[in-house]
Amino acid sequence: MKAIVVSDQSAGRAGLRMAERPQPSASINDVIVQVHASGFVPTEVEWSSTWTDRAGRDRTPSIIGHEVAGVVTALGYGTTGLTVGQRVFGLADWHRDGTLAEYVAMEARNLAPLPGDVPFTVGASLPISGLTAWQGLFIHGRIQSGQSLLVHGAAGAVGTMVTQLAREAGAYVIGTGRTADRQKALDFGAHEFVDLANDTLREIGGVDLVFDVIGGDIQKQSAALIRPGGTLVSITGPVEARPADGLAVDFVVESDRAQLVEIVQRIRDGRLRTNIGNIGEFDDALNALNPAARRNGKTIIQVRE
Repeated sequence: MKAIVVSDQSAGRAGLRMAERPQPSASINDVIVQVHASGFVPTEVEWSSTWTDRAGRDRTPSIIGHEVAGVVTALGYGTTGLTVGQRVFGLADWHRDGTLAEYVAMEARNLAPLPGDVPFTVGASLPISGLTAWQGLFIHGRIQSGQSLLVHGAAGAVGTMVTQLAREAGAYVIGTGRTADRQKALDFGAHEFVDLANDTLREIGGVDLVFDVIGGDIQKQSAALIRPGGTLVSITGPVEARPADGLAVDFVVESDRAQLVEIVQRIRDGRLRTNIGNIGEFDDALNALNPAARRNGKTIIQVRE
């Protein structure tokens, strides 16, 4: 089968190439998914799990991509909850071959049913962005109606999900980003926008929750804004700055079927919109994944109609 692989860690994204790889087989509790669409996160080539397995052994050439939407074509021994021919979407294990391929082997628990009225390209855009937003807000941040939220990168794939889910929960949302991001952040539901290049964060006053996707100095400034009892949630790695009287949490998103079901239902009934930056065809994936071609939002590769 065709797949997008990496072999040279020093080359970064320049090392992506199309290659022929063996079609995967289903282990215990696995399913084989015929991939129709795959999402891509630009930082994947920097993750240790792209290059080594859980024991630290080299596993290259690695197939990249971890978000998938497709159709189940085979079940491994003991697999329950899904059926052959079923439309699914979900999040592949970080340490296994990924979804930028014609087929992928995944644990069934990492997949959820994809309703027939949701396009595969939309399904593939949801797992990382949607689950990151859901877990950061509700599991780690415990957002409540009436609270205020500062979300960085509010026009990005994660930030737009955070904004919409927080607004639905009754929070007041202040988004940040570049000057060009203002209208998009407001269109996705931010009540206010802070231009990080021209505005001053401290002028917004205190907030109950900060959702940080940037880190560094922005994180340090944001921590100082958190009210007593508030929370800083970060996806940038270990937290460098902590609020004076509150919590600081960093987390790595995890697959969760029930949460995926909640997210896709909101897409279906119009409470949630996905943020797709561009969609590329599989045969032209290397050009679509080039940083020069990237637009704000999720990059999706359509592997099959």
